[in-house]
Amino acid sequence: MAAPVAVPEISPGKKAAFQVLAGGSAGFLEVCIMQPLDVVKTRMQIQATPTAAGATRNELHYNGVFDCFAKMYRNEGITSFWKGIMPPILAETPKRAIKFLVFEQTKPLFQFGSPTPTPLTFSLAGLTAGILEAIAVNPFEVVKVAQQADRQKKLLSTLDVAKGIIRQDGLGLRGINKGVTATMGRNGLFNMVYFGFYHSVKNVVPESTESHWEFLRKVTIGFLAGTLACFVNIPFDVVKSRIQGPQPVQGEIKYRGTFRSMGLVYREEGFRALYKGLVPKIMRLGPGGAIMLLVFDYSYNYLLENHA
Repeated sequence: MAAPVAVPEISPGKKAAFQVLAGGSAGFLEVCIMQPLDVVKTRMQIQATPTAAGATRNELHYNGVFDCFAKMYRNEGITSFWKGIMPPILAETPKRAIKFLVFEQTKPLFQFGSPTPTPLTFSLAGLTAGILEAIAVNPFEVVKVAQQADRQKKLLSTLDVAKGIIRQDGLGLRGINKGVTATMGRNGLFNMVYFGFYHSVKNVVPESTESHWEFLRKVTIGFLAGTLACFVNIPFDVVKSRIQGPQPVQGEIKYRGTFRSMGLVYREEGFRALYKGLVPKIMRLGPGGAIMLLVFDYSYNYLLENHA
């Protein structure tokens, strides 16, 4: 096992600043690389099954991930894959900073007398981090989904979309903050599984003295953590997209309330509809989860070793 790198003692404030910098860097890089898959995921989640009540018959329907990629490219151009990129860029730096900062800072609160963090510690700290980041970024999510759902070739600016939502629906839970409870469920569950699995398994699987094998070990565990978390939280993600996206009938609010909307999707479209977009979600958050954890780990350790 590789010997731990000795670093000088630093103040809690400086350590928190390093966690913010490393977490923000991880989020920025992940969203730039994985945005096209997030757009495809959202498109597949907001389209109702053609037999569902209120489904638009003449709407272009996507039959899987690659069909969605092909039809978007053909009808809207290559730039459509980066629709809604600005809200995540603006949100991901503070979002990931909040996520990793809260996770690292709350771990001691959930040790419950244990001398070292346990799997329960990692899970509860992850749940707390996910809920808090969801509250912070939900307005950006509303704008992002509105942009991603727009099938016009002409791109509207993020500011114009945000102004339009506020002008039409206001600042409340049916406006720029709609779907906040679904976002809290999605992010809370994801981070509970993501951090709980990653850190628990990483502590069990022996480290390697070879740098490339150690890198591969972390990539594999991070990929599995992101993939497992996707399976757990996808129903909340589908409901979030339905609540925040365009409603089937203009002027009527069909999807309102997290569990009410979940029940509605289940009754009208079946159990499988709650897992719409799972493939692009895993394609994004499997490797994306590995990217984030590795960038955070290496950035944070670099800062500790060189700037403490």
